Amino acid sequence: MNDATKKFVIASGNEEKLREISRILDNFDCEIIPQSKLGIASVEETGTTFVDNAMIKARHATTESGLPAIADDSGLMVDALNGKPGIYSARYAGIGVSDDDNIDKLLAELRNVRSEQRSAHFNCAVVWVSPDDSIEPLVAEGQWHGQILTERRGRGGFGYDSIFFDPILKRSAAEMSNKEKNLQSHRGKAFRYLCELLRKSLSS
Repeated sequence: MNDATKKFVIASGNEEKLREISRILDNFDCEIIPQSKLGIASVEETGTTFVDNAMIKARHATTESGLPAIADDSGLMVDALNGKPGIYSARYAGIGVSDDDNIDKLLAELRNVRSEQRSAHFNCAVVWVSPDDSIEPLVAEGQWHGQILTERRGRGGFGYDSIFFDPILKRSAAEMSNKEKNLQSHRGKAFRYLCELLRKSLSS
């Protein structure tokens, strides 16, 4: 992997997510640059799947920067709600709302659902694209299965972490250390797989 391919734009403006991605990629020999540092604005997510939206964001960032770009799209899928909020997780309660607003709406919709029926999973799709299309886009996905709690637990994390319960660690995502969460999470799994694909693709 040469120096040019070691530098990536991360197509996200979410500070919490950027910190999490930085921790996940800490052992990967690369330089990551948030798109905001290059003056690149967010692009509208018009896709119908997580992969679609990740691809839209990555292509926008690489076009604007001239550098390889990585983007992810992730969300919470609740079985009792037929997979909602899904790709609309970040704006479930409306545009520009807070994490608490989204959580409040989800808990209200599940208020009459018993604990054994509150299964859910996080899904994450990560895409890497090159600016000149000399290398095919790389796509990696990861999932994290658990249950939705009836109330918030823990003060860490972001998004829906405080109401997502991991049955293996017996804690909410917001009660975990960064290391524990990254080992278990959908985003950690997807980014680690992407790193494997990158090593293979860029060394060949």
